[in-house]
Amino acid sequence: MIVVGLTGGIGAGKSTVSSMLADRGAVIVDADQIARDLQAPGSAVLAAMADRFGAHIILDDGALDRAAVAEIVFNDKAALDDLNGIVHPAMQSEITAQIEAHRDTERVVVLDFPLLAENPRQGLAATIVVDIPVDVAVQRLVDQRGMDEDDARARINSQISREERLATATHVLDNGGDRSDLERQVDDLWAELNK
Repeated sequence: MIVVGLTGGIGAGKSTVSSMLADRGAVIVDADQIARDLQAPGSAVLAAMADRFGAHIILDDGALDRAAVAEIVFNDKAALDDLNGIVHPAMQSEITAQIEAHRDTERVVVLDFPLLAENPRQGLAATIVVDIPVDVAVQRLVDQRGMDEDDARARINSQISREERLATATHVLDNGGDRSDLERQVDDLWAELNK
């Protein structure tokens, strides 16, 4: 087993690269999906969040009201720290379990983790950063996700800088071009990971 990290800022195309790697045979451990699963209706994590932040963060159908939680934690550092204290231990445990399930294989396991640069993980054979110029990311967020330009820029600015993310990289995939260019870069990366 080889374990690599995959990260990139919002709008960079990390999910596209993750899908391309899966198509080539990689096992994807998706940190965002793990977080969503851990916060599913009836889960212990969701119950702990409701105990801390109030029952109003749970919608009528039992699902988490993500916007309500965001409104609380992004204006209160202590609340954000509490949220991280509830979610992160369970998330780290599940990430580790999913990776360890492939320990005795020859598989390439990709930890798809948007906050990898902010939360470095030990033992990775490589850290892959999907990179894109900020203005291109903003345009893609506006065009593909229907975001307002100011909102797109605010979300980008709320993350660590492009330079800080790139400083963590052992491999950089430039997604400023077209899909075929990105496919070629992923092919080269895949060949290198499977040497």
